[in-house]
Amino acid sequence: MRKTISAAALAGLLLLTMEFLHANAAPVSNEDGGTVVIVFKDGHQQSIPVSIIAAMEFKSGSGVVTPMAIPVPLVPSKRHFVGKWLVGKGNGDSFYITLEENGEAAKSFGAAHGTWTYVDGEARITWDDGWHDAIRKAGSKYEKFAYAPGKSFSDDPANVTEARSLNPQPI
Repeated sequence: MRKTISAAALAGLLLLTMEFLHANAAPVSNEDGGTVVIVFKDGHQQSIPVSIIAAMEFKSGSGVVTPMAIPVPLVPSKRHFVGKWLVGKGNGDSFYITLEENGEAAKSFGAAHGTWTYVDGEARITWDDGWHDAIRKAGSKYEKFAYAPGKSFSDDPANVTEARSLNPQPI
């Protein structure tokens, strides 16, 4: 019984510590969506990307298992944008954008080649014809913002349409 109470107290302390650190931590890299850092008694540490963790649980010496929730990143990671997206043109039609891990981008019409970068939780695509698009999280969905040549990503977009990932989740 004493081991069970100790294990439950340890799990509770870890949960409170993680909540405190999560609330007061400096921003984590948007590349990996954050990490879990385990500090061992001998002082060495191991960092594990949150994006590869499916579940966490603590098992006491007596076999009692205490599950622990995995924090969900507020901002999608770069890896989330890699793959094929169905987006609108702004006139009721749609097209496909494919974002590769190496920064290459392709679309199914017009100047089909471009490059993309991950900035502040969004995919920013620059097409060879000077147009550029951003795929941004908007609530629980995504939107594609289109910018004419000569405009910046902070200007008013030429159009905003729905963007839907066609990749199996999670990425």
